[in-house]
Amino acid sequence: MVRTRASWRVLSAVACVAFTLSGCGFNAIPTDEEAAKAKWADVQNQYQRRADLIPNLVATVQGYAKQEKDVLEGVTEARAKATAVHIDAATLTDPEKLKQFEQAQAQLSGALGRLLAVSERYPDLKSNQNFLALQSQLEGTENRIAVARRDYIEAVRIFNTDLQTLPTLIWARTVFTDKKPMAVFTANEAAQAPPQVKF
Repeated sequence: MVRTRASWRVLSAVACVAFTLSGCGFNAIPTDEEAAKAKWADVQNQYQRRADLIPNLVATVQGYAKQEKDVLEGVTEARAKATAVHIDAATLTDPEKLKQFEQAQAQLSGALGRLLAVSERYPDLKSNQNFLALQSQLEGTENRIAVARRDYIEAVRIFNTDLQTLPTLIWARTVFTDKKPMAVFTANEAAQAPPQVKF
């Protein structure tokens, strides 16, 4: 009988501790870190989708605009650079790595813009169904990238806030001392300047 009561007290104490820990933010740090990592994986997935579309788009344009060799090579080179910069979940706390990734993706975006501008000079290309389908997929992918980046930024904001506010700050300073704030996307310098409008 005494043993049963002691077991009951131990179980009650364990349940009480578990309940207290679940309500005090102990699980928030690892949960929100994993959510941010998942959002980063979605960002990478969308950039990969864009990179996968580019060879088909280049090949389609190449058939119509062989003399635009510099533009086509620029896109191919920018794609190679963008896919060479890798950021995994372990390096999300390094703002310099994320900046390199952003710069490579921005260069690719600029090269794609030049490639799409080339299409304006070739009416036959603009009416090609394959080109139109690829262009539409690329535009949709750019929208997905924007949404994925926004979701990642929000997930990182939540995680970084966990590391700086009570009650999770207590756990960050005691149990989760290895957790560092994650880097967020920042607008590149070109985005800071007002657009040039020419008529």
